[in-house]
Amino acid sequence: MRASELNSFGSIRAIRGRSWLAAILILLLVPNAFAQTDFSAFWKKFSSAVIAGEKATVAEMTKFPLSMPYGVKAVKDKEDFLRRYNEIFKGEANATQCFRSAEPQKESARQYEIYCPFKESPDDKENAPIRFIFELTKSGWKFAGLDNINE
Repeated sequence: MRASELNSFGSIRAIRGRSWLAAILILLLVPNAFAQTDFSAFWKKFSSAVIAGEKATVAEMTKFPLSMPYGVKAVKDKEDFLRRYNEIFKGEANATQCFRSAEPQKESARQYEIYCPFKESPDDKENAPIRFIFELTKSGWKFAGLDNINE
């Protein structure tokens, strides 16, 4: 074999090795990208965690600062969230009960919302002013805000 043939053979091996590396990286990254952009998978995990009272899991799935209704101070961090958990999920609405049958509403490619009735009238699906807001962030879907649309 000539030196030029050896050089081209070595180049092919190097390219083939890089191609394998690129393919492996793509396979490792793509499922995560799909998982992060799949709201239904996020919603299933988030609602199950709220229903089970898994506060730490819910906190990990929350964007801070968490927006709160008019006149209510935003939830600044995980510690604040854990302290105010009942205010958020058992305040005006009973999220545990609501999330069992709530249907997410797509507002845009980057936002979904869940509407819940007041806890005093849990069966009043026509009047469900408590809005839980979810946003697609750089790290995937997150619980981003709570609002009373009547205020």
